[in-house]
Amino acid sequence: MKLTSAHVERLESFLSKIASETYPEPPSPLHSDLTKQMLDRLMEKSALPPGTKVLDVGCGQGVALEQFAARGCDAVGITLNRVDADECRRRGYRVLEMDQSFLDFPDGEFDLVWCRHCLEHSIFPYFTLTELARVLRPRGWLYVEVPAPDTACRHQSNRNHYSVLGKSMLADLILRCGFRIEEVLDIGFTVAAGPDTYWAFTQQKL
Repeated sequence: MKLTSAHVERLESFLSKIASETYPEPPSPLHSDLTKQMLDRLMEKSALPPGTKVLDVGCGQGVALEQFAARGCDAVGITLNRVDADECRRRGYRVLEMDQSFLDFPDGEFDLVWCRHCLEHSIFPYFTLTELARVLRPRGWLYVEVPAPDTACRHQSNRNHYSVLGKSMLADLILRCGFRIEEVLDIGFTVAAGPDTYWAFTQQKL
């Protein structure tokens, strides 16, 4: 299928509409702790050295960027939220306002793509995953963490969540994009609303 100018115009109009549904992501103890735990686990598995080139997709206000800086990584974050971008820059981090599905980076630019709680905000996650794969070098690492559907937190009802997928569906999309899945973890915990679950996928590009 070849997109016409009318198709592109409708898509751009839709993307502009949902851009207003983004919201700032200030740090919280839960997400800060989980970020450190999962990053420690990933770095042990991948053995990535200082100087590793990292893309932090949906970087929020720099929770993971802070961890990457402490490890001597060469990290850049992307976000669509101006408040988050400004806060990251105030803290000295390199952040670009960019959509995760339309990455303005060359092929094979990064050693690691960190995509924690961002893929569920994509209107076409299969395409988004192909973009994440494109900017990774061969044998590069991808970390994806998403909320599970149908928990007490009802993540599928968040107006800025468009793709709260089942675990097996997401795993299959990751495989289709040219990855070998190394680990899938269920992260369970309880919040005020009740029991909640996140799924963490660690994979390496073939």
